[in-house]
Amino acid sequence: MRGIVVAFGFLTRIPVRVSDVDRRSQAASLKWYPLVGATIGLLLTGAAMLLHGMPALPAAAVLLVGWVAITGALHLDGLADSADAWIGGMGDRERTLAIMKDPRSGPAGVVALVLVLLLKFAALATLANAWWLLLPPLLGRGAIVAWFLSTPYVRAAGLGDPLRGAPATGCRVAMGCVVAICLMAGVHGIVSLLVAAATAWLWRRAVMRRLGGFTGDTAGALIELVEAATLLALIVA
Repeated sequence: MRGIVVAFGFLTRIPVRVSDVDRRSQAASLKWYPLVGATIGLLLTGAAMLLHGMPALPAAAVLLVGWVAITGALHLDGLADSADAWIGGMGDRERTLAIMKDPRSGPAGVVALVLVLLLKFAALATLANAWWLLLPPLLGRGAIVAWFLSTPYVRAAGLGDPLRGAPATGCRVAMGCVVAICLMAGVHGIVSLLVAAATAWLWRRAVMRRLGGFTGDTAGALIELVEAATLLALIVA
């Protein structure tokens, strides 16, 4: 059960006590990532219900601020670093990896953040059912598990390096639970699952071509891209 605590401590700003984290507990945390996503989704759903009486635009802004606060902007940082590296790397693997390590954000990173947050805000303002907010965070973290099962991690000694030792059986069970929840959600869940899978596949294809695998920053970008894409899919559906 220590893996659950590590997962929540790393992926969220929910106050949990994490001490003496070793590689084994980090590896064990990966299978709990979808649970973290589901918890974030439930918190957002509850917040959306509480804000039901507010006008749509202010309510969407408050929800988005809460969403960012829960994660501590961890994944947004990965999105910004990935955007800067993809533009500034000019197709070169080593240059791309080097730019990702730079803590400063350039124009490409800022633009990527603004566009993704704008898409999320617009979707939140028009989302018809608060319960659908369960799906984007769930699928975003589920996509990370899928990547670790299928894609090389290329950053030696990076934050995600210990996760390469995650138990495959537990991760597959976690992915099965994600699929089951989407199927139980009906048409909207199935559409969200398909859109999330397509988004994850396209971004995986890009990182494999450029880097031969993925990094922590590109994993953070994956979560943000999947969340934004599934939110838009829920609006269209």
